[in-house]
Amino acid sequence: MKDKKKSINDTKEIASAGENAKSSEGLNIDKKTLFGIAALLLIILIFVGALTQVLPRGEFQVDENGSVINGTYTVNEEYKLPLWKIVASPVLAFTSDKASVGLAIIAIIVLVGGTFLILDKIGVLKYIMASIVNRFQSRRYMLIAVMVFAGMFLSSTAGVLEESLTLVPIAVAISLAMGWDSLTGIGMSFVAVAFGFTAATFNPFNVITVQKLADLPVLSGMWLRLIIFAVVYASLTAFLIFYAKKIEKHPEKSPAYETDQKIRDKYPIELCRETLGNEKIGKATRVFVISLFCVLAGTLASFIMSIAGTKTENETLMTIGSYASMGCMAVFFPIGGLLAGHVAGLRGKKLFAAFFQGVKTILPVLPLIIFILAITYVLDEGMIMHTVLNALSGALEGISPYGVILLMFLFTALLEFFVSSGTAKAFLIVPLMAILCDLTGLNRQSVVITFCFADGFTNMLYPTSGLMIIAIGMVGVSYRKWIKWTAKLFIIEAFISVFFMLFSVAVGYH
Repeated sequence: MKDKKKSINDTKEIASAGENAKSSEGLNIDKKTLFGIAALLLIILIFVGALTQVLPRGEFQVDENGSVINGTYTVNEEYKLPLWKIVASPVLAFTSDKASVGLAIIAIIVLVGGTFLILDKIGVLKYIMASIVNRFQSRRYMLIAVMVFAGMFLSSTAGVLEESLTLVPIAVAISLAMGWDSLTGIGMSFVAVAFGFTAATFNPFNVITVQKLADLPVLSGMWLRLIIFAVVYASLTAFLIFYAKKIEKHPEKSPAYETDQKIRDKYPIELCRETLGNEKIGKATRVFVISLFCVLAGTLASFIMSIAGTKTENETLMTIGSYASMGCMAVFFPIGGLLAGHVAGLRGKKLFAAFFQGVKTILPVLPLIIFILAITYVLDEGMIMHTVLNALSGALEGISPYGVILLMFLFTALLEFFVSSGTAKAFLIVPLMAILCDLTGLNRQSVVITFCFADGFTNMLYPTSGLMIIAIGMVGVSYRKWIKWTAKLFIIEAFISVFFMLFSVAVGYH
């Protein structure tokens, strides 16, 4: 690695670095990880397609808001999804009304890939990493606590999720510099954000939406959700600190020990610290950080619009609020990267060549997102989701409130495998869950935390979670190793979930 021997203080080198992007720069998605998950998604698509051929087809009527109406389920014996639509689903998925969300995620992924290669080439990532490591070197475990809190807070309140992808590479590099591994880095970034959805306090997507669908006062029942946030935060932070200490003593015990070596070679802390003396890299970093604050400001604005739209029942404001944060991400993040590159010495064709080279490095992820969209399309067109939902509503009648809340949790968690969108899942099942609560004596407020628990943890569990696939693909961790690493964490959070759900029933949570 000749570049390691050269001084990054040489501005000419930074400018000329845009000529030929090397494979070691930017987001290098591990091909083996992606191939294994792609094969699994293909199997799931075939399985779902088979279900549409053997299960009864039917549907509920829906109201003007798109929520299902209890007691309106009818079987459609004449319809069966044509086999050619199952085969062509990866293409037909982009003709559905849910394609816009998938396209938005694809756009963000592409822009993140291009931006990160520029930041990597000009040394901004190294500058950020060295700055944080120097500041927290003597308070290393406080760094974990701070990053976990920041990630959980943003997702618990403003509903940040896709934006967490921007944190993963930086968090992983910082984690390795601290003597930990890439899994700790993912834990401090993506996992923290996913757990923020689990411990949502007033997230517009899985708290406010659910409360509105369940006909509950918006933002009611906050006291228990704040307690849940504190407990989940403490459990995740303790898990990561305990694991980090273990890796400090025995690095070879990390499931990502071998793959992490490539990242360590890419970001040696001594080389990263050299960037701190480079004025142009420092200025470029400040420009990029300003763009991140713009993204954060846009996210907060979208959150305010979502709440205002919900309280005033203004659907236009709610829609704008739902997409505004992703829009700010898609605009300010790449602009910040391009401006930072310009400041550091990448100009004109060299700057855009580096950006498009970064886009190229992340393109292998796109087929996986398309597979996930195809699975959702087949389920919708196959008309079997309402059939399963109708069977569940019948099975729960006559069961005690304690049994009902646990079964609702299990069903929602299983449904997440096929319907990853929290909002779409809420419109599909919350109206029926609310009616089941009335029939069994369960307080409707319990539906909110049940939905959050089932929707949040599973964002980092199922292979149908595109964001999880990208996060582990960035560091070359296989899905098998990922599940093995998170197993204990899932068990801990499962106990927390069950405890609070049963507690909510016992105290008549409202």
